[in-house]
Amino acid sequence: MSTLSKAKGFKKSKTGTYLSIGTTAFGALSVIKQAKKARSENDTLRLIDAAVSAAAIVTGLALLYRELKRLGDDDVLLG
Repeated sequence: MSTLSKAKGFKKSKTGTYLSIGTTAFGALSVIKQAKKARSENDTLRLIDAAVSAAAIVTGLALLYRELKRLGDDDVLLG
């Protein structure tokens, strides 16, 4: 199995999905910081941008959670 095939398989594994959830959640910290700064400066446009980004993060996390549930216990890459 080539390295590229292993990397593509990792993305579809439970471990890869957990890693994706972690990095997506880490991105939420940046959005929170952006929203706080926008509020303190009364910048409506940046606040809207932060809200849209937050919605994208929530959607991404929901999709990753669904993928994690779909994988269930039949993940062959961990064993």
